[in-house]
Amino acid sequence: MYKKLNLIALLLFAGITILAQDQYLTANAEDNEKIYVSKKTYNVKKFPHKFKTDKPKNIILLIGDGMGVSQVYAGLTANKGKLFINNCKHIGFSKTQSADNYITDSAAGGTAISSGIKTYNGAIAVDIAGAPVKTILEEASDKGLATGLVSSSAITHATPASFIAHQPDRGMYEEIAADFLNTDIDVFIGGGLDHFTKRQDGRNLVEELQEKGYKVETDIKAIKKTKSGKLAGLTAAVHNGRINDREDMLPVATNTALEILSNNEDGFFLMVEGSQIDWGGHASSTVYIVEDMLDFDKVVGQALAFAAKDKETLVIVTADHETGGMAITGGSIKDGVVKAEYPTKGHTGVMVPIFSYGPGAEEFTGIIENTDIYTKMKRLLLK
Repeated sequence: MYKKLNLIALLLFAGITILAQDQYLTANAEDNEKIYVSKKTYNVKKFPHKFKTDKPKNIILLIGDGMGVSQVYAGLTANKGKLFINNCKHIGFSKTQSADNYITDSAAGGTAISSGIKTYNGAIAVDIAGAPVKTILEEASDKGLATGLVSSSAITHATPASFIAHQPDRGMYEEIAADFLNTDIDVFIGGGLDHFTKRQDGRNLVEELQEKGYKVETDIKAIKKTKSGKLAGLTAAVHNGRINDREDMLPVATNTALEILSNNEDGFFLMVEGSQIDWGGHASSTVYIVEDMLDFDKVVGQALAFAAKDKETLVIVTADHETGGMAITGGSIKDGVVKAEYPTKGHTGVMVPIFSYGPGAEEFTGIIENTDIYTKMKRLLLK
């Protein structure tokens, strides 16, 4: 009897925990968030297209979760006609369907990009039979390259998790966190501290990370000061807040990751996710989408600046899927105004854009499968 009660209690606890972490799925925009009016724009630099080789030494993969063409154009309008993404001359489209659904989720979408395998919705780097599949990050590490993950959500959330963990369900946050200990990843920065410390199995993964030689930091200022070594930056108990709360967390984390990874003379693979473009789509909030689209574009600018100086780095900017069916129904580029409507609070099945810059960028044009992104990255970086 007591065992049954304990089991029920554990299941309820797990359900409440997952619900708390996925509240963005049921968020609703206030009326004043339906229209974005620009208050401040930022300057956009143009970068030369001159590179040392035809194949990259490094790859920076930038995933704007939920970012479709409308989200990109909303950002372009809000910044009055200019984005760093404009520097990317090579543009293509990715088909996003998963193995079991016309509408993918981030887990299956992330797995397709990370491993080249179509799988079922909810799967974290496992195939349709539940068997683990090797990811581009793991393969890069095996070849001696430095590796990193950065996210504005929990680092254990579906997209970053699909590059490093192997679990049958994206909601298995504690199991996903434990998978980080099975890798030699050099740097990871995002939320999710509770998944490493407040665990049902009693393990303290922060202590285990420290034993493996990681510097573990929870303050973005301390993270910013880290220039070398192995770094685990856990910036929030679960997810980082909206832009007004987290401020420049994503650009700072990206710059830190680039500094650490570039110490490896053999090259690196880095994936950075702008998670909350998706969350704005779930909330039907134009303001939320644009805020995070612009934040993400600033990260694109950092990646392009690094690649333009390095001349051996391929930058790929894409999405796992589109969210909200964002339809821009009005606006003004001159005034930075965007008005949009949303037919759904979920994901859609439309193709998403791929922008690329650097050696090998021409490979990512035309209409391709999301799994082709992995195949092309592997051929360029690891063969």
